[in-house]
Amino acid sequence: MKARVKWIEGTRYLGTSGSGHGVVMEASAADQSIGPSPMEMLLIGMGGCTTYDVVAILQKMRLDVDDVTVDLEAERADSIPKIFTKIHCIFTVYGTNIPLAKAEEAVRLSGEKYCSASRMLEKSAVITFETKVVGAQTD
Repeated sequence: MKARVKWIEGTRYLGTSGSGHGVVMEASAADQSIGPSPMEMLLIGMGGCTTYDVVAILQKMRLDVDDVTVDLEAERADSIPKIFTKIHCIFTVYGTNIPLAKAEEAVRLSGEKYCSASRMLEKSAVITFETKVVGAQTD
């Protein structure tokens, strides 16, 4: 896997993946930026990695999944390097007849076994997971 980051100007950078996809990142104040900060990208990357796993696991369970979202809330250290110290992930699984226990199992498997990004970030941050199901069975 390869990537390249090029300085554009000020605190603005263009990141390009090895597959040719680009994203603008910026470390300016939120009201002046045109893209996420590099640390926000890291958090988004973890969210993408773990959501990918959860969807794949639920599909392998042959559950009728319509959508999966994850909201991530992170805390950072006060001093430099301002690493993530806590990350809380709130998964919402949408679908028909999806038992909460199955959704929780998919989230657990992603966090404990499959998600490479989560496994790396857990070296410095306490990562917690919460799971909700919309349209779930009552049992």
